Amino acid sequence: MDTIAIIDFGSQYAQLIARRVREFQVYCELFPWDTPAEKVMALRPKGFILSGGPASVYETDAPQAASYLLESGLPILGICYGMQALTLALGGQVAASAKREFGLAEIETTLVNPLMPTGTRKVWMSHGDRIEQLPDGFTVLAHSSHSPVAAMGDVNKKYYGLQFHPEVRHTPHGEEILRRFVVEICHAKPEWTPESIIQQSIERIQKQVGEQTVLSAISGGVDSAVATALVQRAIGDQLTAIFVDTGMLRQGEAAQVKSVLQQSLGVELVVVDAIDTFLQALRGVNEPEEKRRIIGELFIRTFEKHARQLGHPNFLVQGTIYPDVVESSAPDRAKAHRIKTHHNVGGLPSDLNFKLVEPLRYLFKDEVRLVGEALGLPASLVWRQPFPGPGLAVRCLGEITPERLQRLRGADAIFTEELTAAGLLRMQHCEENPTGTAQAFAVLLPVHSVGVMGDQRTYQECVALRAVTTEDFMTADWARLPHDLLARTASRIVNEVAGVNRVVYDITSKPPATIEWE
Repeated sequence: MDTIAIIDFGSQYAQLIARRVREFQVYCELFPWDTPAEKVMALRPKGFILSGGPASVYETDAPQAASYLLESGLPILGICYGMQALTLALGGQVAASAKREFGLAEIETTLVNPLMPTGTRKVWMSHGDRIEQLPDGFTVLAHSSHSPVAAMGDVNKKYYGLQFHPEVRHTPHGEEILRRFVVEICHAKPEWTPESIIQQSIERIQKQVGEQTVLSAISGGVDSAVATALVQRAIGDQLTAIFVDTGMLRQGEAAQVKSVLQQSLGVELVVVDAIDTFLQALRGVNEPEEKRRIIGELFIRTFEKHARQLGHPNFLVQGTIYPDVVESSAPDRAKAHRIKTHHNVGGLPSDLNFKLVEPLRYLFKDEVRLVGEALGLPASLVWRQPFPGPGLAVRCLGEITPERLQRLRGADAIFTEELTAAGLLRMQHCEENPTGTAQAFAVLLPVHSVGVMGDQRTYQECVALRAVTTEDFMTADWARLPHDLLARTASRIVNEVAGVNRVVYDITSKPPATIEWE
């Protein structure tokens, strides 16, 4: 299978580059910039993409483009910092710019080239340095008012550099630039399909577990269900699924999950009621990272307890996906800074008594859904709204109590009902239903405010509504919901949910915010 290797210099957008490449049905992997050459080249890539990054190439100990990249003779595309690292490696010069560019800018491409069409276009800039002297053999392909070298190229060697970010949606037609590099310049064939993902995953799972027994962790979300279905396809009755009801699911969700999984997956399903245990462990805990750590460890301890009753399976299936891994990256790694710990990645206990089977670890959410469809899972499960592993624990800000969880469930159910009635709750493939929210939910805030109900003063909690539109969940924009829908939702919440007297709507994009509040 043809592949592309993405060299990560620490950009928050590096995974977005990978997502764009996969859209062309070409497999790619991310590697920290200092990954040994033999590991990267084992992928047998058709070309390299060098990501952006927060450093300046002229700083002491700044990440550099490794020599094997140039020695390979393969096409290279440098983006932002990657362009500057490529320039330095080839003998060019990079310096701080007197006028930095952050946000939308306009570039003009005047030279006909294989990478990008000529003309004027908007792009997304994010840099403080610029190219002062081109490497030998390079020509300027495009410029902006503050960047004399907005794009450069050595057509003969198939080396290219972009000062802007084509991977973000803020750069119109940026995907066409990436497509040209991957498909036309690197000649990578589109072989990364749901069917190929399933086949390769089955082979890896069978090789990893052999004839040993496997336990699957069902959390109630799409990812764990698809991961379980994939492992079952690979090893059949060697798999036992355990669904732990933590008490952190949405209204009516526990019963729905049990019904769907038992009827659709055909695996042995053990249901564990651990509501009281989780609530007790979370009593008095307010800090979100501590919540995630507690839930992650207790989740695993619960599985270990029931595993002993099932003959001590050696392997545990988890629905970890790529964004989970990205946002849980440790601060000292070469990649992005840690945003938050996901309970099934950074929140796992150090003395874990299972070997992990994570068949979705390098898949994006939409790829997971497509794999689920190809496995024959029902659309009601595959296209359901995303839900964090810790569940409502990270949507109930502050201390978690049964009363506050019930309050949150009620508000969330009302919001979901109103969006569904308006046809704005996206529950299918975005190509079939491009409108609607990609994710929508309620958040209960540990904030009391004064209100008036029945001519009496109230002092109650506040609910925040969050709805976003996105294609990849790496970036997202707030959904422009109809005002009458928001008004109706707010009215219902304050009238039907005891203990809430105020509703607000979150209009923050990702970045700078994350989709979840914790």
